[in-house]
Amino acid sequence: MKGLSHELRGVALITLKGKQMEKKEENKRQPNLGRTRRPRRPQRYNNNVSTLGSVNNVIGADTDALADETANAEEIQNAEGNANRNNSQNTEVNANRNNSQSTDGNANRKNQNSNRNNNQNTDRNNNQNTDRNRRNASRNKNQNTNLNINQASVQNTGSGMGTGPVAVRVNQNERGGRGNSPKLRIIPLGGLNEIGKNMTVIEYENDIIVIDCGLGFPDEDMLGIDLVIPDITYLENNRDKVRAILLTHGHEDHIGALPYVLRSINPPVYGTKLTLGIIKNKLEEFTMPWEPNFNVVNAGDVVKLGCFSVEFIRVNHSIADACALAITTPRGLIIHSGDFKLDTTPYEGEMMDITRLGELGKRGVLMLMCESTNAERPGYTPSERKVGKSLEYIFTVNNDKRIVIATFSSNVHRVQQIIDISARYGRKVAITGRSMLNIVSAAVELGYMNMPAGVLIDINDIRRYNPEQLTLITTGSQGEPMSALYRMAYSDHNQVTLGAKDLVVLSSSAIPGNEKLVGRVINELCKNGVKVLHDSSMEVHVSGHACQEELKLFQALVKPKYFMPVHGEYRHLYANRELALSLGMDSADIFIGEIGKVLEIDKKGAKFAETVPAGKVLVDGDSVGDIGNIVLRDRKHLAEDGLLVVVASVDMEDKVLLSGPDIVSRGFVYVRESDELMTEAREIAVNTLIAGINGKGKLDRVALKGKVRDEVSKFLYQKTKRKPMVLPIIMYV
Repeated sequence: MKGLSHELRGVALITLKGKQMEKKEENKRQPNLGRTRRPRRPQRYNNNVSTLGSVNNVIGADTDALADETANAEEIQNAEGNANRNNSQNTEVNANRNNSQSTDGNANRKNQNSNRNNNQNTDRNNNQNTDRNRRNASRNKNQNTNLNINQASVQNTGSGMGTGPVAVRVNQNERGGRGNSPKLRIIPLGGLNEIGKNMTVIEYENDIIVIDCGLGFPDEDMLGIDLVIPDITYLENNRDKVRAILLTHGHEDHIGALPYVLRSINPPVYGTKLTLGIIKNKLEEFTMPWEPNFNVVNAGDVVKLGCFSVEFIRVNHSIADACALAITTPRGLIIHSGDFKLDTTPYEGEMMDITRLGELGKRGVLMLMCESTNAERPGYTPSERKVGKSLEYIFTVNNDKRIVIATFSSNVHRVQQIIDISARYGRKVAITGRSMLNIVSAAVELGYMNMPAGVLIDINDIRRYNPEQLTLITTGSQGEPMSALYRMAYSDHNQVTLGAKDLVVLSSSAIPGNEKLVGRVINELCKNGVKVLHDSSMEVHVSGHACQEELKLFQALVKPKYFMPVHGEYRHLYANRELALSLGMDSADIFIGEIGKVLEIDKKGAKFAETVPAGKVLVDGDSVGDIGNIVLRDRKHLAEDGLLVVVASVDMEDKVLLSGPDIVSRGFVYVRESDELMTEAREIAVNTLIAGINGKGKLDRVALKGKVRDEVSKFLYQKTKRKPMVLPIIMYV
């Protein structure tokens, strides 16, 4: 304004003040217009994260934590650039306005104060935004460093597409080395330190596969128990993780518990054609809550089950279609041998695929789980064809007798040989025993057995033929009570009565624990004049399990890093361990497990960890798991010492013994021959009841019954040195 007249300077000054007043009034009406916040940048996510909709939550962190570091750096640069531009622009605009409108020194000073205030406010706002962005970038950098998301999988959990939070799985291995790496867990639920009940669980993170699902026979002290099956509490608690049940073959100790297990969990079941055919026949006797999911595989097939890949490998055994399993896991290859033997001349089918086992051994095997049933026997197991030669001789020298052959119902190759030899000698064949009928019918239907025309007859038609024209194939080779051979021996079979014109061949060996049962049947047959041939007198049976040299060959082929003997009592497992040591394996790499004890394998090595729920579940008729130790103890007590029942009636109001006590004995003494003992026992009971009734205070029923039981038991032990179960029954009126 230099050079203007006094009047013009006054007009300019008034005009400038008027504009400033108008601006203040406008700011009062719209107070936020001068501090508009910059819009936030859209969030950017890791390229490995795929979303179905808006992402609201990721691992519990704010969505800003997933913006990458480059975006935050760009925000800082943009904020600083904006601050610099705002400062320079505001300064230039204000300076120009001041230069054009100021008319005197006072106006210049006022404009400079106004510019200074504007610049300070602008700087303060921009500096605050810049500091905030820097803090956000620092926080995001730290969070991104700690949260390394490796190919996170995102699943929408909202009610509709594109809405709701998502869950991201974080790979624990990628957390900067912190935390434990995932472990491969091997959990035996059966088959260790026992014969039968084979079941093994293999687990890795959220995936579980189960190998076999067998039953066992009850011990001698399990009175009244029909079967023993594994405790599957662990599988029930992790049912969502179970990807499949894999069956190695169709023997009862590997598939027998399946009808009971499938009532609780229903994963897919994989097995060969004959194995699943046998199971389907078994399931016809059960009512299932759902339709089982059966999947037929052949030797050489590979199935993908979660993180596992399982290959079925052909082996020889005493039943057709037996397989070993090669299980590829994230930690390495596990081979489970199943039950096997090396038969170079099998009756039907091919030899065990040792070529494939050798290939897997070259690839590298993390662990071998190998059966141990015959680990104490030296040498090799003979071929099945050897039994055929022995049977041929028996038919030749006993052409005047009816021949009854008992064998394992599942040994379809043995049954096939018996049928073929009978046909060559012009004999008719009748089959008896429910399990034998079921398995033979399944094998014929599926093409595993060939039945010559006109050879097979019904068991009810055997009376039409002379004894020397018949061959009977039956169950009961283990002496099981109520089996077909057992009923024949005790003259309780509806169609067959054995005598001197019969020859019984036990084409089997006694399973450990069944020796006494088999011996009783043989004794009873001999009492009836029946000639008996068994494995100890003639080679009418060969095992389906590998002996020492075959076990060593298997180990030498696969060359495992770790070794776990399975399938057998402790002495069998220990013998298998000794074989591995003889092949140069380190004792620290051999693990003899226990049922329920978890073996964990990770990058550091293998070691035993915690124990999961496991054990025996007892089956008594239709009752599964209802029978426990208390019931078995009572049964044993009753079986050994008998029962004595004391019955009396008491008037509670008048405190009078109305009737009795009467004493009933079952399994203790014969009452008619023990009148004196029973009379004294009754007097003890009377005196105890009267003393209890006439006692002070309110009548305690429980205490009264307990007192009667204790006093009578004490008296009986003094007189007989026996402890029957005393059961007081007191009726109160």
